[in-house]
Amino acid sequence: MKLFKYFTKNELLLWFISASIIIITFIFFDQTNYLTLAASLIGVTSLIFNAKGNPFGQLLMIIFSLLYGVISYSFSYYGEMITYLGMTAPMALFALVSWLKNPYKGKKSEVKVNNIKKIDILFMIISSLIITIIFYFILKYFNTPSLLISTLSITTSFVAAYLTYKRSPFFALAYACNDIVLIILWIIATITNITYISITTCFIIFFFNDIYGYINWKRLQRKQSNQ
Repeated sequence: MKLFKYFTKNELLLWFISASIIIITFIFFDQTNYLTLAASLIGVTSLIFNAKGNPFGQLLMIIFSLLYGVISYSFSYYGEMITYLGMTAPMALFALVSWLKNPYKGKKSEVKVNNIKKIDILFMIISSLIITIIFYFILKYFNTPSLLISTLSITTSFVAAYLTYKRSPFFALAYACNDIVLIILWIIATITNITYISITTCFIIFFFNDIYGYINWKRLQRKQSNQ
């Protein structure tokens, strides 16, 4: 009951609709890849906690990253596998530590929203450019399908993970951009294998949840600034 009281009615409705669409898509188009189903449900649950600024969302994101890495490997999307296992999961761990160390007025269920500095933005831009160039050649070496899109996914993932670590509301918008890239990537995969529509649907759902996450973090930022 405490969990239901913790979320607003709209947040519970968002999670219920998201989970229902994921399950329905799985039933109609898949029925075999239960790992994909589990990853999708864990992922969408992590987003609703992240939207509240709750560190538990980052713990769920670590689990999702590990599962998604395995799924990506099965389709030879090495870029996605490397991104989530080698970058997103570790960055989610760093973000978890950062969020736990910066609670808002001692509330472990709500992180203190941070205003990112210009030096942080400069570091993010330079780092993302370097990582993009390096991973482009790594993915090219492994003959990764949809090379340019896969490389763009790494760039957006890094920016999103970095902003999450920095506790900036813009992390959710960065993840929304990453969702768009992944939707395109998995639509291409779906053309080859219809069962991958479950993953495509997953990231469409993630997109709307990330947009809500940004809206709610801006609300949290205003609330914390006025108290």
